[in-house]
Amino acid sequence: MSKVDLLLFGVFPYIALAICLIGSWARFDLSQYSWKSGSSQVFNRNAAEQRYMRIASNLFHIGILFVLAGHFVGLLTPEPIYHYVISTANKQLLAMVSGGFFGILCLIGLLMLIKRRWTDDRVRASSSTSDMMVLLVLLAQLVLGLMTIVASTQHMDGSVMVMLGNWAQSVVTLQPVAAAAAITPVGLVYKLHVFLGLTLFVLFPFTRLVHIVSAPVWYLGRRYQIVRQKG
Repeated sequence: MSKVDLLLFGVFPYIALAICLIGSWARFDLSQYSWKSGSSQVFNRNAAEQRYMRIASNLFHIGILFVLAGHFVGLLTPEPIYHYVISTANKQLLAMVSGGFFGILCLIGLLMLIKRRWTDDRVRASSSTSDMMVLLVLLAQLVLGLMTIVASTQHMDGSVMVMLGNWAQSVVTLQPVAAAAAITPVGLVYKLHVFLGLTLFVLFPFTRLVHIVSAPVWYLGRRYQIVRQKG
């Protein structure tokens, strides 16, 4: 285990999470009006542009939600637990197939959104630097994720998946040295994917990504509204 691995994969995860939590709290406390997705739907000129936006947004969001859920379950479920249901090799195969499918859906949607934001004059004029940057970072992260699927075809025994799972579980259980040791043997493409994923936590409080955790749960407990048609 090198000092670089310890710094990037043992220490940096906690720095990234601290920035994410403290930065998000500060933004919500000091600038609640900015806590939004910054939708550009209002700039659609006609039904065709509306349809394009709807397809792109749905592909991106469906893809990324399934990818994130897969990462969460796959990385944080200990090996002895999932062995009651599936073997390590089959778990890797399932992750490659499902991750590849939803990753490609997400990639298509993201490329459509990037094209729209870059080529539509009105949308581009209304976009901030962070809006443009975060799309490119997401694109890089998504491409790296798809590249890890290709790399995984070279070792179908699930060994790398186990190492990555051990890394994530060691981070969660506050074992930075064990986390760095677990990820040291994996290939560069996996390390780049993990590092960029941690970097997204750093960017989270300062970009439109905050809308991920702004679901209107309060809406479920609101009072009923009585709506009557005017006579």
